Amino acid sequence: MKKTLSSAMLLCALSLTGCGEETTQEPVDSAPKLDSQSNILAFLEGKTLVMEGDNIPSHPLSLDEDIDWGSASQCFQKVTIGVGGNNFHVSSIPGTIRGSAGVGQAGSTCDHAAAQNALVFDSKAVTLSNITAGGSCFEILVDYGSFKQEGRVSISSDKKKISMELYFEAKATGWHCADGAVGAKTVSTSGVAFTGNAVQVYDISG
Repeated sequence: MKKTLSSAMLLCALSLTGCGEETTQEPVDSAPKLDSQSNILAFLEGKTLVMEGDNIPSHPLSLDEDIDWGSASQCFQKVTIGVGGNNFHVSSIPGTIRGSAGVGQAGSTCDHAAAQNALVFDSKAVTLSNITAGGSCFEILVDYGSFKQEGRVSISSDKKKISMELYFEAKATGWHCADGAVGAKTVSTSGVAFTGNAVQVYDISG
């Protein structure tokens, strides 16, 4: 009898289930925590961001894509951003402004299909601030050396898209997360309410 009881206790000790309380393992949350600059940049590190087609807004940086703004024209076929070393490596393929009436003059049209030579430039620093949990809204300042861009950003809940509402530094107001969500009609440029769409939407891959 004693031998039989000892054998039963040994089987119980070796078994994963049965013979008393079951032990359950807590699920591991492997989702990236987008709650700080370091965590967001770590999530983006090594990834490629691509904007094309309907994801290109009508007014990137608040400038109408259909107007010839000279070297600041915002007519694009495709923009690709490679993220590495906490910086942005940008390759922009411009479209072609058709029927330009002169710099800053209305009446021309952005031809997205007529690609020109790519413009390539790298950021010197990327700074994130005022980050809400989950990356639903945070602010960004991207320093390219000769110019800077600032605005508010959101990362989709499925982590597949990043939306960046960007403006040239000090050229717009009302773009902070405290003013509203990305794309909210809270922005003014040169003291005038901005009514266009400046939200650049990028697919995230890699």
